[in-house]
Amino acid sequence: MRITPNRIGGAFAGLWLLVVLLPLYYMLAASLRGRADYLGGHPLAPPANPTLANYLTVLEGGFGRYLLNNVVVTGATVLIVLLLAVPAAYAATRSTSPWVRRGFSLLLAGLAIPAQATIIPVYLLITRLHLYDSLTGVILPTAAFALPVATLVLTTSLRDVPRELYEAQAIDGAGPLRTLFDLVLPLAKPAIVTVAIYTALSAWNGFLFPLVLTQSAENRVLTLGLWNFQGQFGVNVPGLLAAVTLSVLPIFVVYLIGRRFLLAGLTAGFGK
Repeated sequence: MRITPNRIGGAFAGLWLLVVLLPLYYMLAASLRGRADYLGGHPLAPPANPTLANYLTVLEGGFGRYLLNNVVVTGATVLIVLLLAVPAAYAATRSTSPWVRRGFSLLLAGLAIPAQATIIPVYLLITRLHLYDSLTGVILPTAAFALPVATLVLTTSLRDVPRELYEAQAIDGAGPLRTLFDLVLPLAKPAIVTVAIYTALSAWNGFLFPLVLTQSAENRVLTLGLWNFQGQFGVNVPGLLAAVTLSVLPIFVVYLIGRRFLLAGLTAGFGK
């Protein structure tokens, strides 16, 4: 059978690729320019005299400290979310207790509450706990607001696990904990990786909680560190874009590693 090429779909795909690649090209090209070259040349022209001076300026301006803080906040947030969301989703899937169902419904109510609406109570709570201006004070609310989405995604995935597999585990004498480790975790691996990547992206790009809940330069994360390139009378655009390029690389590598599981997790259950 002859397959007719989908020219309209190909045109839209090419347009989408252009929309995605153009900002990346602009960011990379501008980061390799000096400030005079950036102000005098065409915005989309290749750099006339490519230089790594902007990257050296970024690396000498505390970028390593901001990167380490971001890694700590992101790693701890992902760990907390997975440790809480996986058992919660397992209980919501298998338990018949009305208290578990009410707790699950209460947890999902967090999806309708934006972080901006709770920033004052969160600030007061973190201050009363003596966690203000610490990475722990950023990690806890970030994990709390990521938990409802993570639990919902994992619950949807675990509901696709056939009941016969749970019954086989019960016949073998497996309790809930053994079933969780021997059956649930292996089968829910794509969904767990999806949740981990989504949570990591959210925590890595977090701005509101680090801005409100930290003050000192020692506890500053990358999103706040980018402000160093913005002065009172102007912005060092090439330096800022060099910092953005370096800040994107780690999370982009994480995405490339887990993208196969991410696609599997997002499409789980669509074939039913």
